Amino acid sequence: MAPNRTPKAPAATLAWIILLASAVLEAVWATALGLSDGFSRPLPTLVFAVTATLSMVGLGLAVKTIPLGTAYAVWVGIGAALTVGWAMATGVEPASPLKLLFIAGIVGCAAGLKLLPAGKSEASPALPPS
Repeated sequence: MAPNRTPKAPAATLAWIILLASAVLEAVWATALGLSDGFSRPLPTLVFAVTATLSMVGLGLAVKTIPLGTAYAVWVGIGAALTVGWAMATGVEPASPLKLLFIAGIVGCAAGLKLLPAGKSEASPALPPS
């Protein structure tokens, strides 16, 4: 009987998982940054430093597979939406139907970027100078 092996996730799927984890870490470091009181509180400052580093490393790994513009837009969009969502959930920032609608728009746009074909477009040849 052959050993039970789990198939490896394709590189693209793994890159998207890393990117989403990095976006979550972006929300953590942004929240910790606010709690650090200008880097004067040690624990939030440490959380900021560690999660910002890990978030950037994850983004860097993801852009090996995902185009930079797409990866950055998704990273920022999801991170911002989570940061605002957390602030509203904890009462730091007031919630409103319009704010929720716009946050949903950010997340929808990020999801839309994921759904686009991953193929590289061929650049049109440069025209010779006239």
